Amino acid sequence: MSPTKRILIIVTSTGEYEKVGYRTGLWLGELTHFYDVAEEAGFELTIASIEGGAVPLDPESLAHNVLGDLGTDKRYADRAFMDGLRNVAPVSEVDVDDYDAIYLTGGHGVMFDFHQSRALETLIARFHETGRIVSAVCHGPCGLLDVTLSDGEPLVKGRNVTGFSWREEELAQRADAVPYSLEDRLKELGAHYSTAAKPFDTHVVEDDRLITGQNPGSARAVAEAVVRRLG
Repeated sequence: MSPTKRILIIVTSTGEYEKVGYRTGLWLGELTHFYDVAEEAGFELTIASIEGGAVPLDPESLAHNVLGDLGTDKRYADRAFMDGLRNVAPVSEVDVDDYDAIYLTGGHGVMFDFHQSRALETLIARFHETGRIVSAVCHGPCGLLDVTLSDGEPLVKGRNVTGFSWREEELAQRADAVPYSLEDRLKELGAHYSTAAKPFDTHVVEDDRLITGQNPGSARAVAEAVVRRLG
């Protein structure tokens, strides 16, 4: 495998919850914080989604107190960057050989479409089994839940991982709205799940080429870990 200096970023196509009226989508900072670090390190980034087309944004990720975090407001004000979210490719059209790593963003929308996408599951398995990096943050690890490797075992079985915790769902007042607990699902699959000492603190787990971050505040640290591993 020859390095491509390219990273694939996957975002949700789902803009609302199923049981309640809340709107959701991509948590913008989980894209921009990763993007800023990787781009500065010289990587070219491509964004794709489950269905392709326009990327829904979680309205809460656009609040002023959130946008000011680590430069997300600058990306939000960047016309070219935001226009790039109007029409992204679907995961079914992505070629693994074009990239060194895959990064799964979060936002609650991914809870509804990441783990239901056979195309994404196949893509992630191929990234892993061809020696590439698989990374995810916050709810992004939902995309790992149904990934089965060629030996028939779940990708996360026996692996050290993290992701948005149930305590954080409760604090975010979404425990009654989400379809399942990501924390519980990971544990049920045999993953060694861990969290930061305090909810919403930065927490990143590296298990060889599998890199996961716990919450929105961990996106930049995930990017730094990916860039470091890619050398």
